[in-house]
Amino acid sequence: MVFRSSAAICGAVVALAVSVTVARSETGGAHSSAIVNAASGDAIVGAASMYNPFKPGKEEGGPSTASGERYDPSLWTAAIKTSLRQKFGGVQFGARPKYALVEAAGKKVIVKINDVGPLRPGRIIDLNERTMRHFDPSLELGVIPDVTVRPLSGDDWIPGPVG
Repeated sequence: MVFRSSAAICGAVVALAVSVTVARSETGGAHSSAIVNAASGDAIVGAASMYNPFKPGKEEGGPSTASGERYDPSLWTAAIKTSLRQKFGGVQFGARPKYALVEAAGKKVIVKINDVGPLRPGRIIDLNERTMRHFDPSLELGVIPDVTVRPLSGDDWIPGPVG
C-alpha cells in the first residue's frame, strides 16, 4: 500500500514537472524584451502560407526538411523562401537551426527555420501547421498577407509565441 502511494505521488510530481516545462517553452515570454536586440539584418515583408507534406494533395516537398529533420506539424517551424537562405545564415543539411521572429495581425512567434522552398510568388515563408494556427486558428485564410520576418541571431531560442 505504501509503495502504491509513493509511486502515485512520484508519478504526479513527474507529470507536474513535465507540464511546467512544456508551459514555459510554450510562452516564450522570457525572450520578449531581448528579441528586438537579437534581430539581425533587415525585416522581410511578404505573405505567409502553410505547408504540411502529409496533407492529401500536397504537391511539393516531402517529410524531410532541408536541415535533415523530419517535418513535424506540432512544432514551431517554418520554411523560408530559397532565395532568402543566405539572409538566415544558410539553412542546410546538418547545420545548426536558424530562428526568426514572425509578426502578423498583432501576434508574434519565434520559429525555427529548418527548411527552404521555392514558394509561390509573393510568399516569403511557409509556416508549419501549428505556427499557422497561431495566426489563423481555423486555417481558413490559407495565406496571411503583410507578414514581417526578422532573422534572430544566436541559436538558443525557444520557439513559440512571444508575449
